[in-house]
Amino acid sequence: MLFLIKFLYSFLLPPGLFVVILLFISAWNFYRRKKSSAYISIWLAFLIYALSMPIIGDLFIRSLESRFTPPASVNGDVIVLLGGGATSDTPDVDGVGQLTGSSANRMLTAARLHRQTGLPIILSAGQVYNDTGNESLIAQRQLITLGIPEDKLIVEGNSRNTEENARFTKSLLDEKGFSRPLLVTSAFHMERAVLNFEKVGITVQPYPTDYKTNAGSIFYLNKLAPSADTLSNVSLASKEYLGILAINLGL
Repeated sequence: MLFLIKFLYSFLLPPGLFVVILLFISAWNFYRRKKSSAYISIWLAFLIYALSMPIIGDLFIRSLESRFTPPASVNGDVIVLLGGGATSDTPDVDGVGQLTGSSANRMLTAARLHRQTGLPIILSAGQVYNDTGNESLIAQRQLITLGIPEDKLIVEGNSRNTEENARFTKSLLDEKGFSRPLLVTSAFHMERAVLNFEKVGITVQPYPTDYKTNAGSIFYLNKLAPSADTLSNVSLASKEYLGILAINLGL
């Protein structure tokens, strides 16, 4: 009964609510004998529903997340941590500005890897928009709070996308004499990141984290319930595929 209630409830909130509205519009257009408009509404409802079902969204994101797995042993001389979003003025424990979910997950993995290996961490991420924080500086502050020595943190705070992450990090690697970087980023983002680093002549050891879905698939009723989170995952995956395609086309 609980799963049924959750399933039905999902149609009272976006995007499920949009599906219901479009179906009502379609029925009204059929009643008014406007079949073309009715069919358009039906197809829009179907498209929104399909792309917001977890059973579909999981396939999109899992197809990227399954391409790399964390290595059994680390063979690197530096950890390269890529950013993934930050707020600029929200209150934090010891300052202002916080990392968003993906960034925080990546940072936590990098911190744990540092504890295991003692490797220094290059924080590669800058400020993308006027209302976002400088991710490297925020991560630096939070990692110091977590007990990581400041001299183990190397800030690259100018990059605004993955292509710049790779270019600016290469300069630091050359300057500091590092040659075996361990790359930490979200699993869905790893392939595009690896390709960008290869493009500037850097071979990395991928260490994916921040998984959005399980490695295996289990079906239950709510896998068919429309979800805004699923739409977000489909959007993330689509962005990655477009980026991968652009790199492979040499753009």
